[in-house]
Amino acid sequence: MADQAQRIQLDFNNVLRVGGEHGLTEAELDAATAQAGQAIAAVQQRRQGGDLRWMELPYADTSAVEQLAGEIRDQFDNFVVLGIGGSALGNIAVNTALNGPFYNSDNQRTHPRLFVLDNSDPEFNAGLLQVIDPARTAFNVITKSGSTGETLSSFLFFRDVVQHAVGGDKLKDHFILTTDPAKGPLRDLVNREGFRSLPVPEGVGGRFSVLSPVGLLSAAVTGIDIKQLLAGAAFADEITREADAWQNPAAMGALVQYLLYGKGVDIVVMMPYAQRLKDVADWFAQLWAESLGKKVDRTGAVVNVGPTPVKALGATDQHSQVQLYAEGPFNKLVNFLRVERFATEGALPAAYENMDAFSYLAGHSFAELINAEHEATAIALTEAGKPNMTHILPEVNAFTVGQLLYLLEVQTAIAGELFNIDAFDQPGVESGKVATYALLGRQGYEQQRQQIEQAQGQRNPRATV
Repeated sequence: MADQAQRIQLDFNNVLRVGGEHGLTEAELDAATAQAGQAIAAVQQRRQGGDLRWMELPYADTSAVEQLAGEIRDQFDNFVVLGIGGSALGNIAVNTALNGPFYNSDNQRTHPRLFVLDNSDPEFNAGLLQVIDPARTAFNVITKSGSTGETLSSFLFFRDVVQHAVGGDKLKDHFILTTDPAKGPLRDLVNREGFRSLPVPEGVGGRFSVLSPVGLLSAAVTGIDIKQLLAGAAFADEITREADAWQNPAAMGALVQYLLYGKGVDIVVMMPYAQRLKDVADWFAQLWAESLGKKVDRTGAVVNVGPTPVKALGATDQHSQVQLYAEGPFNKLVNFLRVERFATEGALPAAYENMDAFSYLAGHSFAELINAEHEATAIALTEAGKPNMTHILPEVNAFTVGQLLYLLEVQTAIAGELFNIDAFDQPGVESGKVATYALLGRQGYEQQRQQIEQAQGQRNPRATV
């Protein structure tokens, strides 16, 4: 096992300090330990049956990704990801965490700039052309099905732009299609027109794909050590196989949130106290919401279950959201992310020593300040009877980021077992896709369009102000 000094810890003492009414007691957790053990075993059993292939990603061969990344670095100044949801959020989270929030503006940068377009907003797509030269840009089109409307729209738009910039004979050099290895519209284009391609591994859903070529290519292009990213995930895999929930941070994280959900704590706020981890909260929101928000359980009973994820950022949102968390309803668990050692401490110099508002800061650092702010917020929430817990990262590096992502994925899978729902489908998302196809006149969706038009015809004119 890797160096334990790089292990992420889950500290849920403040859930216990809040106690029985709005938090949990040690006895309550002990009473549910057997249920958690069954959930851990069920996840591992599904894995052994070949059902959860995302769990094997830490051990995948990355040579094809690394070779392609090298070619892109040699040829292009910009790398643009065209994707949405799980085909984009992980790329953003990993880049912000490991390259930092100012990567594209860094004059010392030696790798291509990274842009991720994850919306069909017209100004967002067209606006990119103001800051890139299409002739010096590679585009990674990511959709497992090969038919995601938002992504294919961006592909059509930028395909036309590139074709006008470099000509049709060089068009395919500017696009990498990441999609199903065997089927789908994008795979058909790869086979017919010779685009470079990477596979979305079979059995790996979008929100669990960040450690696959979906997320690894943009990471490798921008200079991130993807082997260390996967090594961290493999370390988390070892930890999260532990059958005792008290020794398994993924299982305990799932168990705490499952038991609190039963007490009406149905919102989890992920609040990193590190700017680099800001976008991990965004990625987690999709992972948690899309996996656990379900209408029916495995027996087919209607349960309409699912804790709601909310993203926040410390210390920024101490000045916007924490008032609600401290004095509002008792329906939230705050999940902090804390970094023990920052790459830069940021020493605070002495000045205005005769003014107390300044003098007490002298001799400290930004690192001390932000961690003191985390601790102070946790204390305030605990005193207000609001449960909170903290994932503690020794530092932010490729190993700990890979570890954190995998740990949260396993936590989600175990939570699905506890809630007795399928954490790996998304029927609510699919129904929205069908409605979009119908509204835009896609062949085969005529009946759905007719149903939509009939429903829209029943609009109440008083309901629009």
